[in-house]
Amino acid sequence: MAAAARDTRYRGRQPVNGSLAYDLDYAVRERELRHAGEAPRAREKVRTKVREAPRVLVRARQVVSPLALLSVASIMGLALLVLMSYVQLTKLSAETVKLQNQLEELEAENVNLTAQYQRMFDMASVKEAAEAAGMRKPSSTQMGRLDLSAGDSAVAYRQKEPGLFSRILSSLHGGVYAVVEYFG
Repeated sequence: MAAAARDTRYRGRQPVNGSLAYDLDYAVRERELRHAGEAPRAREKVRTKVREAPRVLVRARQVVSPLALLSVASIMGLALLVLMSYVQLTKLSAETVKLQNQLEELEAENVNLTAQYQRMFDMASVKEAAEAAGMRKPSSTQMGRLDLSAGDSAVAYRQKEPGLFSRILSSLHGGVYAVVEYFG
């Protein structure tokens, strides 16, 4: 035992009965034991005021791709074209209804006029109307003959072939006219 007492490992310490793990609450327990039974006193706490600036979350500036802008613009353009086509479709539908109504009126008028025509085609009424207007059958002196024994002749003129510039100009004119007619 004397050798163990001289050993530096045991000098100033108590022998260990159990685990050699660190006791993390040792300092807290010792302080509580020292101050046990005392009235709690108001401790002066020295607080340093640390002023924190409000944290503002700032997103990094995002770069907008030109392709994304182009695609958004093209989608908006296509949506506008679809809207314009619906407007044209509505106009055409209204015109179709109007023309169908007009067709029905004209068909009813055609039936009435056909009936009047058939009533007026009676030969006796035609003869009476002609005599009342002063019409008579032609006499032989009023009739003439036409001689068609001579041969027929015709002159055909050839048009000049249009140049390249005039053909391009007429094509552009036709294209612009078609676009104006489509959107107009």
